[in-house]
Amino acid sequence: MITQEFIQIRRFIVKLGKMLHKYGTPAFRLEAYLSEVSTYLGVHASFIATPTSITFVIWSDQHEDEYNHAARLQPGELDMSALSLTDELANELIAGQVTLTEADQRLDAINEMPSPYGKVITGLAFALATGSFSMLMGASWAEIFWTGLLGLVTYTWVLWSQKSKRVSLMLEPVTSFGAGILACAISRYFDPGINIPLMVLSSVIVLVPGLALTMGLSELSNRNLVSGTARIMDAIMQLFKLYFGAFLGVAVGFSLFGQNEFQPAASLPYWATWLAVGLLCFALVPIFKTRLKHIPWALMSAFIAYSVTVYSSVFMDQTFGTFIGAFALGVFANIFSRLANQPSTIVAMHGLIVLVPGSKTYIGLNSFISGQDFVQADHIGQEVFLIFMSLIAGLIFANVVMPTRKAL
Repeated sequence: MITQEFIQIRRFIVKLGKMLHKYGTPAFRLEAYLSEVSTYLGVHASFIATPTSITFVIWSDQHEDEYNHAARLQPGELDMSALSLTDELANELIAGQVTLTEADQRLDAINEMPSPYGKVITGLAFALATGSFSMLMGASWAEIFWTGLLGLVTYTWVLWSQKSKRVSLMLEPVTSFGAGILACAISRYFDPGINIPLMVLSSVIVLVPGLALTMGLSELSNRNLVSGTARIMDAIMQLFKLYFGAFLGVAVGFSLFGQNEFQPAASLPYWATWLAVGLLCFALVPIFKTRLKHIPWALMSAFIAYSVTVYSSVFMDQTFGTFIGAFALGVFANIFSRLANQPSTIVAMHGLIVLVPGSKTYIGLNSFISGQDFVQADHIGQEVFLIFMSLIAGLIFANVVMPTRKAL
């Protein structure tokens, strides 16, 4: 291998790794995928990825050329569209359909590509996601409406954080603090008796790091100890910041607008739960930036995960039902990967959202600190731990029964 060719290959690998890290790829999948690409391109490589850094070591067959590169990166955010396009480009490069120079240029284009849904649709998706989650938690129709409006406020903070580093560092506590004050104001002037803690949780549910906790445990189960530990600790700190902001916001809101006495409303019909799951997953499409051709698969993954879990829980313990649901989700996602030749993560994330107990972690933290439950939740700490373990075990068993052909 000539030196110039080696330089082109290692530039492409480094750029590819940084982009996949930016799109929220778990460390063990990122390292495995980059190793596969390096092998196809005819070089040897070793990688160490964490949520905030990635290290590349690349060398030629006879060690004529060696290259080391370490980069400090910000934790990535899920971008299913860019992840899909990047994977397609890598496949074309491996198949010889594009040159390294063309692939490098297209990586730049993908990296600069804006959201395919725009800010307006994404903002509406935030409102729909927060409202549908509150519906899933048993909120009244009025609470669902108010939560949707608070979801728009959350999206405003998210947009601001993209332009201000100071806001991005304080996004979680500032957002939940504002939601707490606004919920108290709504209770005082518009709708007395609403469930304020539930509304605050629902309005910031997009920021609750339940998915990050699951990814961290997955990394630990794959023996990626540094990345898994770092991701879990980061998720726990995000959770603490969210709860502190909400606790302080509600306290300030009660001081300004007076105490709120929750008055339970009539329960929603059973079909509202299934409607909430559908609306929540549909709202996640713009938030995750899922491509149009993958939307049916993403919605199917969510309904498969939820329905299998619900009906399994009728005949067995809920924890084991979650295991069965995660197993079904993993098998379906790997079937999608084989049929569509795309990363299984694209559809698996939508299903995981309805299974991960991020909200229950928040509720458990509230019960531990305040000694009060704003929803009926017995043995919440034990339940959260068992559900997390069941999720990871279900996905592992699914990879054994239906192995994926892609590392992503």
